[in-house]
Amino acid sequence: MNDCLFFGSNQYPKLFKNKPQKITKPIQFKFENENENENEKQIKQISSGEFSTIFLFENGKAIEYLNPNPNRNLRKIQIEENIQKVSVGSRNEAILTKEGNVFAKGYYINPKNPKEFNNISSLIEDTNDRIIEDIACSWCSIYLLTSNQNVYGIGSNEYGQLGFDSETLPKTEKPILMMKNVSKIFSGFSSTCIFLLNSNQELFGCGNNEFGQVGLGESRKEETYIQKLTQIQNIPKGKIIDIQCGYCHSIMLIENENEDENENPKRKLYSCGRYFFNGLGKYQDTYEFTEIKSSLFENDNDNILDFSVGTFHNLILTSNNKLIGFGNNNSGELGIGDTKNQRIPIQIELPKLRFNENISNYHVYCGYYNSFLYYSPPFSNLEEDLIKLFERKEFCDISFKTENGEIIEAHKLILKYRLNQNENENQIEKLQEIISKKSIKESNQIFEMIYSNKIINPKLYYEIKEIINLNEKIEETMKRIYLNENENENENDFIIERKEKQYKFPKLILIMRSELYRGMFLSVTEDKSNKVTDYSELSNKSFQIFEYWIYSNQIKEDIQITKEIINEIEIKIDYFQLNQTNPNLFDLLINKFNNQKKKEKCLIF
Repeated sequence: MNDCLFFGSNQYPKLFKNKPQKITKPIQFKFENENENENEKQIKQISSGEFSTIFLFENGKAIEYLNPNPNRNLRKIQIEENIQKVSVGSRNEAILTKEGNVFAKGYYINPKNPKEFNNISSLIEDTNDRIIEDIACSWCSIYLLTSNQNVYGIGSNEYGQLGFDSETLPKTEKPILMMKNVSKIFSGFSSTCIFLLNSNQELFGCGNNEFGQVGLGESRKEETYIQKLTQIQNIPKGKIIDIQCGYCHSIMLIENENEDENENPKRKLYSCGRYFFNGLGKYQDTYEFTEIKSSLFENDNDNILDFSVGTFHNLILTSNNKLIGFGNNNSGELGIGDTKNQRIPIQIELPKLRFNENISNYHVYCGYYNSFLYYSPPFSNLEEDLIKLFERKEFCDISFKTENGEIIEAHKLILKYRLNQNENENQIEKLQEIISKKSIKESNQIFEMIYSNKIINPKLYYEIKEIINLNEKIEETMKRIYLNENENENENDFIIERKEKQYKFPKLILIMRSELYRGMFLSVTEDKSNKVTDYSELSNKSFQIFEYWIYSNQIKEDIQITKEIINEIEIKIDYFQLNQTNPNLFDLLINKFNNQKKKEKCLIF
């Protein structure tokens, strides 16, 4: 279920057959084949450049449009691992998987085969530094942030954007270490500069400074290339949330610290670079980050939710349901109904949105000469929830001792199904033996790997890989808990009553699936009674659907879905707040119902 608006250069003629080359007002964006499962999932992220656009969905799949292709057909990206993030540059693409691998393509990455994805993270010389947490593509370079907080660069160094002398190192096809102790990386698809934020909130930049876009100030404006990572001085006070770079400008989002904890911190935008038509939100070049001021978002009751920087244009989304744009508009990429450039912010008239009641779940993205506004709610991540539950002592029922005798408490239910199943071996005892030889820090990392299904410390992982099921998804683990739910009655510690019949569920599973149960079990003040009786309104079939979905995040294949079941469950979805996980239960029901109808039509004909 997607809600996505588009405006600007019409690079998708198969989608907008009767539309002009320049679409100057927001229109609904629909994928070529809405019936494909990947396209029915919720959009997680959009990344677009001069030659391609990638749509990433919440189910970990992605599709790509190749802009120069006259047919502009979409194609699935064939990466076997779940995709976590995508990044498109003007001459390259990078894909970060859930396992921490990065696959990339482009002429500067692999000149012999620029159209094929290659695992560039595996090329990092230090084998302990190959787990990647974040990626960023610029014009012809790609940046990798590792789990050890080190940043590597690969590709073109023509402007010094890899932090090295461009004459001695004009390009590299292997990742080279740029900087250590980095918490965030920032760039842009048409940019030739990079910003790195360290753990002390100190900002460094390098690369093309021809227009002052590195923000070093008046004294450095004559330096065209910044070949070494240089600390940016005179940064506005507050927390740096994001920095995005265009071709000749950069914009920074700062969150001010509030003295009153009950008030939401105010966010402000700051820009530097050339003002001409790219839109700094002001009428002059700026060589250091200075505030963008506008009555459109200076109201105390309004705040900046999201922003995006394209090649020469920018978009801002505010909490008062305002979409604001400024900069180049030659292709209609500001969506204001004409093609006049706007050097200061202007409000964009929006059509009625399907989910307009909560604009905070929308995001903006500026492409090369086009723009997107899309709906992407923050679905609960089950593995992140497991990490949070690891820290909750209320539900812990097993203890482990570290080498110094410190105690780490854990959840036996989760461990039981995360560890390899072997009747002849006690994997929990093996885990205890490993923990007994580790420090508290290493022990915590081991449990985090078990809970999150992610390789956080490769060295420790090789010690525990024989006893854990790292290849198994959390849904598969939960399904096994469901199939074996009667094996141990003590594991099912929450009772739901319906029509004088009792059903037992593990509290941990309900917490991960529903905000209602999360509040009930984890809150200090909420009632923690062990009975919820409202499910008596559900029919037997609807309750079976609910029960199976709670564990597996799927609908049983042999269940026939009717409109009555959908209407019945929809009411309960809202009441029990069961749409925190993606794909949510309602979407799964609708998709299965539609697929059943199609099959019935095929049989008739």
